[in-house]
Amino acid sequence: MKLDAGKVFSIAKENCPLRGCTVSKEIEGGSNPIIVFSLDKNTDISPEIFSEHKFLLLHEGDLEIYGREEEKKREDLKGRTVLSSGESILCRIDEPVGMCTKLGAVYTEINLRREDIMNEVIKAGEVFQLKDLLPYGDGKIVNMDVAHNEKMKFVLMAFDEGTGLSEHAAPGEAIFFALEGEAIINYEGTDHTIHAGEQFHFAKGGRHSVKALGKFKMALLITLE
Repeated sequence: MKLDAGKVFSIAKENCPLRGCTVSKEIEGGSNPIIVFSLDKNTDISPEIFSEHKFLLLHEGDLEIYGREEEKKREDLKGRTVLSSGESILCRIDEPVGMCTKLGAVYTEINLRREDIMNEVIKAGEVFQLKDLLPYGDGKIVNMDVAHNEKMKFVLMAFDEGTGLSEHAAPGEAIFFALEGEAIINYEGTDHTIHAGEQFHFAKGGRHSVKALGKFKMALLITLE
C-alpha cells in the first residue's frame, strides 16, 4: 500500500479537496483496488456503468450517489441517495453510478468483484454506518466479515471495555479504521492512541496488539496480494 506504516493518520486531513477539482489517489492496486477520492464543493463525477461493486466509506463532507444525468437535475431529493460523514454504501453494478457533492467530500473506494463473498447484511444501494452493523458483547470481542476473497478480507470488530487483541503479526498489509471510541495500538513496541475517524496502516508482518479504552469499534481491510 502507498501509505506509511506505524502511525495514526487521517485520510480526510491528508486528502483535503483542491479548489474546483476532483482528485483520486490509488493506495492499493491488485484485484481489489483501493482509491481515495477528494471532491471540492459543487463538483461531480459523471455516471458510469461498472461491472464490479464499489464500496464507499465517506470520511468527511456529503456525497450524493445518482444515476442518469436527468436524475441529478431534479429539484427534489426523491430517489436520490445522500451520504453524510461516516456513512457507507455498496453501489449497484450494471447501472449508471455518479457522485456529486455540495459541501465537498473525502471518501475511500474499495472495489469488490462480483464473485467476492459479501455478508448478506450488506444491501447494494442502501446507506448505512459500518459501526451499526454489529453489536457489543458483554466482556467479548464481536467480529463480522463484510467481504472477502483469497486476496482480501474486510472485517468489523466491536471490543467491549477492557478487551483487546494480544500481539500478533499482520498476514498482509492492512488499513485499520477506528469507527467508534478509542483504543491503544501497540505497533512494533510503540503505543499509539487512535480515535474514531482516524486510521492506521500495518505493514505485512508488522507486530501489533490492540487494547480498547472503553467500548471500541473498528474496521480492518487486509490485502494478501
